[in-house]
Amino acid sequence: MPPRTDVHRSVLALFGALLFLTSASARAQTAPTPLEDNRTITLGYIGIAYELGGIIDPTLQPGGTSSARPNWFTFAPHASQAGGKGMYSAALARHFINSARLQPSVSLTGALDRLGLGGVVRLRVQDLSLQLIAQGLTTDAATALSVLTSSLNVAALADTRTLLTTASRMGAMYWSAPGVTPLDKVESIVITLERTLHEGNLAIFNDIGGSARLYLDWRAAATGPITPSRVLTEFTLVDAYNTEAQQAYTWAVAHAEDSPRPTRMDLLFPGMHWKSLLIAAFALYEEARLAPTPARRDALIAMGTNFVAWREQRDQAQPVFTPSGSPTDEVSRAAVLQALTPFLMTDFGTVRWTYADYAYAQPDRDGNPLTSPPSEYSWADFWDRWNGILFAFDQAYARPTELWVMPEPLTDPLN
Repeated sequence: MPPRTDVHRSVLALFGALLFLTSASARAQTAPTPLEDNRTITLGYIGIAYELGGIIDPTLQPGGTSSARPNWFTFAPHASQAGGKGMYSAALARHFINSARLQPSVSLTGALDRLGLGGVVRLRVQDLSLQLIAQGLTTDAATALSVLTSSLNVAALADTRTLLTTASRMGAMYWSAPGVTPLDKVESIVITLERTLHEGNLAIFNDIGGSARLYLDWRAAATGPITPSRVLTEFTLVDAYNTEAQQAYTWAVAHAEDSPRPTRMDLLFPGMHWKSLLIAAFALYEEARLAPTPARRDALIAMGTNFVAWREQRDQAQPVFTPSGSPTDEVSRAAVLQALTPFLMTDFGTVRWTYADYAYAQPDRDGNPLTSPPSEYSWADFWDRWNGILFAFDQAYARPTELWVMPEPLTDPLN
């Protein structure tokens, strides 16, 4: 395992700071903005990615690359950055709303000028704004709502079918949103998106990132060689069952090279606690380190990554995306995510994944040529999200070294 550098120690300090700041007493005194939390989370994941990656591939050094198949924590900084881009768009919309309250825009051109948008992004946001204005929204309300797509794959609006469907969905959200004024209504949609992404970001990082931190600390303190067997018997997590972890690990070792790769964890391990799968994943990553061939190593990594991703999406993200109840100042989180699904995009280093690419690669879901494939899916639906993620993994597995081009954490657009 590579020695911890000052950069590593700084990242670990940031990780600890986030866990502290999310406690109730600390947040009562000073609450980081969603983008500030996202920055800390992205940096924390980068530190974990290099530490864990260095276990699987001892030749990996901080800031370097590895040809080994990426593990979940190599994907995590990029996924966090993608969520941050959604928060960035929400922050941009919020700043615009505050400005428009003081001085309403006299034209759509003026509103777009105020945002500083240019090129293709400006053109697509303008197209969507015009569709929303045609539904009765004010210029500023339409612009603020449209700008939520600006940091995402706004090129998806080039498909007229996606443009019209998105405008219809956003218009429906607007007219059902709480609020007295048009900007109040839009702000409730902006708040919904920002909270959804922020809460999901925190939930996944604190639980899965926190479990990885505990594992790496346990491993560093252990004496003697670390083996998968030791992980399964000696490393523990609250709420996990080591017997369940052993069951999942044994099955994965036997089926890692199955084609297609097994992905239905609910059918394979009904009732298993997600933290048990995390222990199994860490054991699989250790097994990958000891694998006799690169092909075997990569197969084991992929199984471990699917274990982490399943529980990440099913048990951490899903309750945030489709909660049992919502605050009165929000609209439906599922509706917001469905409207933005065609625009979802993640840059895994230099490998770009878009939900639109995934959707267009699938059989036409409804058989209707008047609807665009990306608009037929919803990120709020677990299966739509899960299959899109697996598609992204397969894309990235073909170019493993490129994921080590780590993202630059985001800052507030007007700070």
